[in-house]
Amino acid sequence: MRNKWSADELWNRSELVHALVESLLIACQWSNSVSNGFFPELGPAIGVGSAFDYWSSREDEPVYCQLVRLKPPRGHAFCLEPHIVAKESRIRVELQCTCTTQETVGPMLCFLHDPEEELRKKQKPSLLHTLCTGSYLDVQKTACWLQDLVSESTASMRLLRLRYYVLTVLPSSRSCKVQIRDVFGRTMLVEMMFGMQLGDSDIFMSSQPTEDIFTPSTMWTLSCTWAEAKFLWLMFDQTPDDSLLSCLQLCTRMVAGTGFSSYTLKTVVMHLLTTTPLSGWRRRHFLLRLDDIMRYLRCCLEEKRLNHFFFGNEKIPEEIVVPPALQRAEPLNLFQHLVQDPAAHEQAMRDFEELQHRLTTQLFFSGH
Repeated sequence: MRNKWSADELWNRSELVHALVESLLIACQWSNSVSNGFFPELGPAIGVGSAFDYWSSREDEPVYCQLVRLKPPRGHAFCLEPHIVAKESRIRVELQCTCTTQETVGPMLCFLHDPEEELRKKQKPSLLHTLCTGSYLDVQKTACWLQDLVSESTASMRLLRLRYYVLTVLPSSRSCKVQIRDVFGRTMLVEMMFGMQLGDSDIFMSSQPTEDIFTPSTMWTLSCTWAEAKFLWLMFDQTPDDSLLSCLQLCTRMVAGTGFSSYTLKTVVMHLLTTTPLSGWRRRHFLLRLDDIMRYLRCCLEEKRLNHFFFGNEKIPEEIVVPPALQRAEPLNLFQHLVQDPAAHEQAMRDFEELQHRLTTQLFFSGH
């Protein structure tokens, strides 16, 4: 049976999950450091997805997605390949000289310049020999490592915050899924994705799989989820009331079961927020803004083109940090499949009519 969550309940549970994951990561990082191995450092987690955007469908038990930042261990560097920002990239692991840093950060043999025999005897293997395939960081190996680390840290129960919960690691090839059960038997599902932050920006290369049937284990995908969340929170703060939130929540409910994803509607809304005055996003203009959303979507379907919000978009607020290469990039068409498949385009147009019918019916019975 599905639970119905109020907005406040969703927010409180999201905050609780985030605090538990932060505690868990502290325990994991402690285990990581005392092992004296050369594994990625675990940065703070970022809550991403609809459960943290505050517009999740209230009738569903959300999956609490957390993006965990990975940093290279000492003596290693992460390099994007190709060197341009793309939808999919590999992360090359390169060894760095540590000969001149030993006095400041402690003794360590240099993977590049100390004899191999001495390295084998006195030092744990480099990241290249543990979580990489060839020279590239392997998503599946990294997922298994993090799952083992979480299981070990959970078993030891080092932190008092975790003693009231039972954590169970679930199978997953490209993330770390954990079921959290409290003393009352209530459960929450957490999925920890992980990724490399692109410089100081709000964009990551993440372990999230692509839409392809098969994603190579050394392939990492561009993730703008944190940038999207920051953008929407900025818009929530700058719009006069909660009409924007209501629009997002209604659109999320209406697309369920259609050929459209909530991400498609969110992209439409984000484009409109940078092309229409924010003062117009208020309750008395609610129906007008919904009409704008549907008109924009229809236009995109007719033109078979919906641009990714962050590729080549010069209208992104300066508060959202995007790599310059991404802002200069050619626009990325999220509807490219409609160009290549006429049958898919016809189905999308039928899905649009169904979506419009649902929206009209919902507004009629809700008294708008």
